Amino acid sequence: MRIIAGEYGGRPLNGLVGEDTRPTSDNIKETMFNLIGPYFEGGVVLDLYAGTGALAIEAISRGAAEAYLIDQNAVAFETINKNIEMTKAPEKFNVFKGSAANHLIMLMHKQLQFNLIFLDPPYKEQTIVSDIEWLLEHEMIAERALITCETHSSVELPEEIGDLTVYKKRHCGKTLLTIYSRGDF
Repeated sequence: MRIIAGEYGGRPLNGLVGEDTRPTSDNIKETMFNLIGPYFEGGVVLDLYAGTGALAIEAISRGAAEAYLIDQNAVAFETINKNIEMTKAPEKFNVFKGSAANHLIMLMHKQLQFNLIFLDPPYKEQTIVSDIEWLLEHEMIAERALITCETHSSVELPEEIGDLTVYKKRHCGKTLLTIYSRGDF
């Protein structure tokens, strides 16, 4: 696993050996970033089920300004922090260990709005639709935003959730990438 492009491109990332996580492969990550735009001009990122932190770190490497990463797994939390050390820019990252629900409430009170959101929950716990509905209800999605969802290829997400619509879809083997947009892209 590595950072693919941008400021930290080519640098290796630590993985989660033997853990109950399913890190996004480099091929899927590259496809995902090709779909959403290879580089960013600022913006705030949310990686709700962060695993190794690879998606948020990739977004920062490609120009996002700040990232919030949440994972309840203690080993994942340690791995995320080790991977962030490689960037030499820890001030761009906010890492939280615990449930997504609890930390979203805390972030809601900070009145944060996210421009880029990564949702890749464990396949057996598909909460993507309810996660998006909660973020919409609490006005945490910016007026111009992309939400990238990673599911098993057998899972079909709705074409619309609130005022979000499917922007792009791509099958990558057993994985389906569904990208929702809010605003014009």
